[in-house]
Amino acid sequence: MALADTRVDRVVAPTRRPLAERDGLTNPVLDFHDLPGDSDIWSVDAVACALGTTRKLAGSRDAFRQVDHDLPLRVAELTRQAGASSYALVSSVGADERSHTFYLRVKGETENALEKCGFESLTLLRPAGLVGGVRTRATGIGDHLVEASRAIKPLMPARYRPVHVDRVAAALVGSAVAADPGVHVRQSESL
Repeated sequence: MALADTRVDRVVAPTRRPLAERDGLTNPVLDFHDLPGDSDIWSVDAVACALGTTRKLAGSRDAFRQVDHDLPLRVAELTRQAGASSYALVSSVGADERSHTFYLRVKGETENALEKCGFESLTLLRPAGLVGGVRTRATGIGDHLVEASRAIKPLMPARYRPVHVDRVAAALVGSAVAADPGVHVRQSESL
C-alpha cells in the first residue's frame, strides 16, 4: 500500500523475515527483541505501525504485551528521536487503559504511552473485527464470529462492523502521510 502511494519516496519495513525485493523498499531484517537504537533505519518522516498479535499466538500475557505495547512504543521512541513527526497505529475498538479486558487495556495503555512521545501528528485507528487479507495464523473462533457478523452487518452499529484489511491499511498509510497536527482517533465507521 505505501509503495504505491505517490506521496511516499521510500518505505522502510523492518521485519523478522526478508520480504520480496521491490523498488523503493528498504527491508532490514531484525531481532525484534533487540532493536538497534543507533541505526539510520529510524530516520523517517512518518510511521505506519500495524504490529499486533493475539494472546494465544503470543503464548502468554507478557509476550502479548511485548508485541502490542512494548514494540510499537519502542519504534515510536526510536523514530521520534530520529526526527519522525507523524505516527499512525492500528489499535482496537474499545481500547481503554481502564478496561477489565486485558487485550483492550493493553491497547489503551499503548495509545496513552504514544501520546506522550511528542509526535506532531498521532492517529489511532480503532477498527472492530478485521476481514480479508492473508492470515499469518490459523483461523480462530473470533475470525468466524467476525465473518458471521457480516450477514447481520446492516443491523450492527457502524462502530462495531467488521472492516476490510485493505481499508484499514489505506487509512493507516493515509493518516501517517497526511500528518494532520494533533491526536486523532478513527473508529471503524470512519475507516
